[in-house]
Order: sequence, then C-alpha cells, then structure tokens
Amino acid sequence: MKSPNFYGAGFPYRDIQQLPGKLIVLEGTDGVGRSTQIKLLRRWLEDEGYAVSDTGLTRSTLTASGLEAAKSGHTLGPLTLSLFYLADFADRLENLIIPALQAGFIVLSDRYFYSVMARDAIRGVDKSWSRQLYGIALRPDLILYMKADVPVLAQRLIHGRGLNYWEAGMDLHLADNMYDSFLTYQNLLTKEFDELALTYNFVTVDANQKSDAIFEELKVHILELLHNRLTKTKKPR
Repeated sequence: MKSPNFYGAGFPYRDIQQLPGKLIVLEGTDGVGRSTQIKLLRRWLEDEGYAVSDTGLTRSTLTASGLEAAKSGHTLGPLTLSLFYLADFADRLENLIIPALQAGFIVLSDRYFYSVMARDAIRGVDKSWSRQLYGIALRPDLILYMKADVPVLAQRLIHGRGLNYWEAGMDLHLADNMYDSFLTYQNLLTKEFDELALTYNFVTVDANQKSDAIFEELKVHILELLHNRLTKTKKPR
C-alpha cells in the first residue's frame, strides 16, 4: 500500500504524517558542482533564518566505512553494491532526513536515490527492481537537476581534484584510459538522468554556467518553493 508522502509503502511500521520541513535534492553527474552549491545554499538559507540540515550519499554512520572499503577493493558485484547503497539511504532517511523534516528543517540532499538508480541501470541492474527497492523513499519537495555538458565536467575535474576510478566507470571497461572512459560513462549517466528527470519531475538547471550564476538560478526555484509555504523565523540579534 502506497503512502502519499512516499514513492511506495515507505516505512509501514512508522506513522509519518506531518512533515512541516522541506526536502530539496540536488542531482546531477559527477563534477557538476553539487557539493559547492549545497554549502552556498545552506549559508544563504541560514542567513535568512531557516533551520537547515544537509546530507548526501554514503554519509550514513552505519555503512560509510563499509562502502568505502568495498569500493576500494573493486570486488563487489552491481547487485551487492546496489543493496549496500540502499542500506546507506534507508538509514539516513529514517534517522536523519525524516526527523529533521518533522522538526521543520529544510533538508538539502547532495544526491538522492536517483543517482544510485542511474549508476545501477548502466551496470545492468533491472530498473523496475530498483524502483521497487526505493518505494521506501520520501518524495522530495523539489529536485534540482544540475546538468552540464560532459566536456565541461571533464575540464573541471582535470583542473580540480582529478578523475577517479568510479567516476570514470573504469569497472565497465568502456575505454583503455581513464579520460575516454570518463567521457563515455558520463554521457551514459546523462542519458539515464534525462530519463529520470521525466519520470520524477526534475527541475533542470544549466550547470555549464559559473558557480555564482548556478547559485542564483537555484535560489529562484527554492524561493518559489518556500513562498508562503514555510514559516520563516529570523534569528534573534
């Protein structure tokens, strides 16, 4: 039985009705600048008087170290990794995201389960199975899809923190070098995200722009969400 707040049954053993807070998700491919924007948005919202919490993939204290070790070893198959990410998501959702929303916080999520579904689909995991798994997921109030051209992503990473094994999809043997593999893999991810954007009503934001321009565009959509829908209390001076 579906719950109106969730994509599926949610957590049937918990009665979750009133969620006065707002869940805002930033999605997009690797190197698109989500983490930077989360920091900027949090500072802006807190300056405006909102209580803000943020989270992201692999930040569950229950699974973070295990996931890191599993990825370092490159030994787990797609289904096992998928379930590992599901455990991370479920723990954060039940013990961090939902309590914060019940307390009236704005929750900023650096990726949600959509990223996991996109990665899994490329690795051959059945999409309908993934959708059923994430019937536990709360429906966000706003999903902002930061979309950038793949060559732009590559240049940002090359001149920044560099490319890594998983962001380049090296486990898929798409090319004999990390750069070409990155381009191919991120193009595949973009196609998956474009499909998810239609299914889950993402709001697309041009992430080819400079960071400050992206920030201003994100703010517009967030202000539309918050207008007359969340009581703002200014911090005491």
